[in-house]
Amino acid sequence: MTKLNFAVGALLILTLSACASQIDAGIAQDPQTPGFLWGLWHGFIFPWSFIGSLFNPDIAVYAVPNRGGWYDFGFFLGVTVLGGGSFFGSKKRRD
Repeated sequence: MTKLNFAVGALLILTLSACASQIDAGIAQDPQTPGFLWGLWHGFIFPWSFIGSLFNPDIAVYAVPNRGGWYDFGFFLGVTVLGGGSFFGSKKRRD
């Protein structure tokens, strides 16, 4: 029964997330708009920019407007891969 509950919950979450969209004001295609590489950089410096944003309202952890999906993908890679997310989860414990 728990697998069925999990499957129903996952299906419900996926269905609700399919309704999510980004507003047009958040996406721009100008040459100066941050894209994949800026997203990668912003994801990598996320911990420091988050701490800075607590003390200075002019510091943001996420660039708006950006180029949309490519910026998001770069940000995700920067946070998980460059930020150490996958490294720290794979450490073996020595006994």
